[in-house]
Amino acid sequence: MTYTSSLLRLLDERGYIHQLTDAAGLDAIASKGIVPGYIGFDATAASLHIGSLVQIMMLRRLQQTGHKPIVLMGGGTTRIGDPTGRDESRKMLTDETIEANIASIRTIFSRLLTFGDGPTDAVMVNNHDWLGKLGYIQLLQEVGTHFTVNRMLSFDSVRLRLEREQPMTFLEFNYMILQGYDFRHLAKEMGVALQMGGSDQWGNIVNGIELTRRMDSREVFGLTTPLLTTADGAKMGKSTAGAVWLNEDMLPAYDFWQYWRNCDDRDVGRFLRLFTDLPLEQIAELETLEGAAINEAKAVLANEVTKLCRGDEAAVAAAETAQKTFAGGGLGEDLPVVEVDADGIRLGAACTAFGFTASNGEAKRKIAEGAVRLDDEIMDDPAYVVTVDEGGVRKLSVGKKRHGVIKRI
Repeated sequence: MTYTSSLLRLLDERGYIHQLTDAAGLDAIASKGIVPGYIGFDATAASLHIGSLVQIMMLRRLQQTGHKPIVLMGGGTTRIGDPTGRDESRKMLTDETIEANIASIRTIFSRLLTFGDGPTDAVMVNNHDWLGKLGYIQLLQEVGTHFTVNRMLSFDSVRLRLEREQPMTFLEFNYMILQGYDFRHLAKEMGVALQMGGSDQWGNIVNGIELTRRMDSREVFGLTTPLLTTADGAKMGKSTAGAVWLNEDMLPAYDFWQYWRNCDDRDVGRFLRLFTDLPLEQIAELETLEGAAINEAKAVLANEVTKLCRGDEAAVAAAETAQKTFAGGGLGEDLPVVEVDADGIRLGAACTAFGFTASNGEAKRKIAEGAVRLDDEIMDDPAYVVTVDEGGVRKLSVGKKRHGVIKRI
């Protein structure tokens, strides 16, 4: 359909929309006034990874089009764990760890959203503030009567787990009830009219819409994004070296920049639309580049995403490091560093210490393939001990795109 609201037009043009519960209804209210909308994030680690970035950017688009983004941190639901897409229960975290994670995660939202007290300023709320006060009997009486076990068993998060004969605790089974209650609470207390999320959250979002309607006769809406995978089918958020974290203290800016610079040619245009603020006309021009010239578009992508998530200085430093490392054959200042003492480190262990290989066994295979170089010289012995003179450095490379500096303590 053709949207009249700037919100849905922008989301549609940039490729965020997969499912809408009532497109015409949401379009109408978004055309008339401010729509408060939220997305929930559980605090299972000290940082979100790039698999969550499309959701954060949706909140940014909400604010860019004159609406109010609400970041819901799952201080309460993290204590249970979302069973969606999992075969086992999440590790139980302490209250102190959850609070520390929330404080750390806030940094990325502070970069991408404007927080404050204004009508379209972002706010962050914690569902433990209301879920933690719910009595069990109260929850059963007020909320439990609106859920049937038949319906709950049909949800993918439950059904797929049971089909794989993987156990699901009663604790996890309650997750969808609490998530639905979140939507109802935010609608009632803060006037929230929209919940957004990934396509795997569709059932939970619809649950919350139905609960809100039944308990309060209030009309609210849901919107999901497409399942985000790379062109080769891999799930966003992972690299060969592990998770691509959004926080600087979890992943150096250079490694973050490199992830985007190394993306598949087929993903460049889509990622530019989803993860940058560049005008669509400029993105369309970059998409026309072919052959070696596509690397220019990849560099633009890496620079723009790094600016948003890490700041201008980090983006410039990462780009300069890449230029020195690849074009000049030198050592950029922003390369990852592993420090060693006078005894040095075995070559295979060094590859793993940088995260260039997942294990020493993988490091041995890479070395056997001739993919590992020390100071630009191909190495063939995983047991070779890399030593560094006092005050000196050595350059370790795995393949053409992963480089690090071995430095003497």
